[in-house]
Amino acid sequence: MNNLAALPAWAALITAFLVLLGAGLALIGNIGLIRFASFYERVHAPTLGATLGMLSILAASIVCFSALQTRPVVHEILIGVFVTVTTPVTLMLLVQATLYRDRLEEKDPLEKRAAGDTAA
Repeated sequence: MNNLAALPAWAALITAFLVLLGAGLALIGNIGLIRFASFYERVHAPTLGATLGMLSILAASIVCFSALQTRPVVHEILIGVFVTVTTPVTLMLLVQATLYRDRLEEKDPLEKRAAGDTAA
């Protein structure tokens, strides 16, 4: 806690802004998860919110620890690379598995969306 007291005001403001921005982006992605109707719509919003929110929070961590000069930011860069690479891969695997299931059950994945459009 003693090291955080030595954080310059400009770095504290940038860090706070980036953390709030990242949390807000993650929240927007999670709200999209709740609001969208079908799985295919729901799967997109959280992945964007998680990736963009994570990048913003990692940028805040980079600014904070660079200003404190306590350690290099290699950890944050590695976390950003791994999450940025694995999140889209996970999205694609989930969508492919759902498409496969829909085809086995002989469902049209666009049928629910088209029915929802005519009712609205």
